[in-house]
Amino acid sequence: MDARDQLRRYLEQRRDMGERDLVLDGLAVDDVLRMMGTVSGSAPRTTAARERDVTTPERSTSSGADAPGAAEGDWRKVLDAKSESSGAKAPKVEAVPVPPTRPPSAAQVPATSSPDAAATTPPLATGGRTFTAPTSPDPSSPPPPSLEDTPQGITVGTSARAIFGGALDAVETLDGIAQMVRACSACGLVKGAKNAVPGEGNPNADFVLVGEAPGQNEDESGRPFIGQAGQLLTKILEAIKLSRDDVYICNVIKHRPPNNRNPLPEEIAACSPFLRRQIELLRPKVILALGTFAAQTLLETKTPIGKLRGQMHRYYGVPLVATYHPAALLRNPSWKRPTWEDVQLARRILDRASGA
Repeated sequence: MDARDQLRRYLEQRRDMGERDLVLDGLAVDDVLRMMGTVSGSAPRTTAARERDVTTPERSTSSGADAPGAAEGDWRKVLDAKSESSGAKAPKVEAVPVPPTRPPSAAQVPATSSPDAAATTPPLATGGRTFTAPTSPDPSSPPPPSLEDTPQGITVGTSARAIFGGALDAVETLDGIAQMVRACSACGLVKGAKNAVPGEGNPNADFVLVGEAPGQNEDESGRPFIGQAGQLLTKILEAIKLSRDDVYICNVIKHRPPNNRNPLPEEIAACSPFLRRQIELLRPKVILALGTFAAQTLLETKTPIGKLRGQMHRYYGVPLVATYHPAALLRNPSWKRPTWEDVQLARRILDRASGA
């Protein structure tokens, strides 16, 4: 990885954590990314668009890597060269090192709540599509917090009333919901999509995972999470002793948006009733919201995912844990550690509710 890629990943990580006002040598994050050719126009690309299940991780398409100074790995020379070629005037910068993004070591990752899993699974990997639990507890690491000590987050609705009322109340099965999704033309997404992706899994699942929207692979197959991010999601489930047959997986949006763009408000309004009825029929013991878009939609908030994770929220009485989208982990392996903590929390909630 050259200096441009390292700087870009660092800046995007800080922006994803909500630090949009971070200033680097007199330049705001978006200003630096724009000079590198990563951000076009005045608005940065949103976190949700980058988190969607994709075939390959993103890379910058800027030609700045060929500029003078790139070979030496000095990001300041790259920015200077990029500024000169675009006519922009960059301020004078001082030699301030940029902290690299470091993946965690296996020893830093909390042990799984299951003693059997801790004894049989290999160390947590930080690259590619691997995601497994540590081999053994680290004596120097503090134990995971109890559910009583877990911060309480946002509450949406109450368990005393139905999630959704209307025509969907008459649909009593997930297959019935799937048929309605395939026949739906309430928004324009159906015109460009090959297949609807209602969701799949155990109709009696206690563990429900909710993502954003189908990607290309999902659109072609009609199944959720089957690309690279989906393969990583399978590994994440295996790390907490669950399989795809044990859980139910779906998305907020049931048809693929063109070019994986962010869903529009009217598309969310059209699809959300299906998701709500799915959750109402499943009555799960825990929901794992995958990524910014899913978490913000379910929790009706604009709070960044970095601040939503690590808490136990409630969606109409159902405990909800928010974590990073698997596609984001493909670009930022260092996020696997907090994701591991989040899925462990979700597993503890499941075990408690199941009496395990």
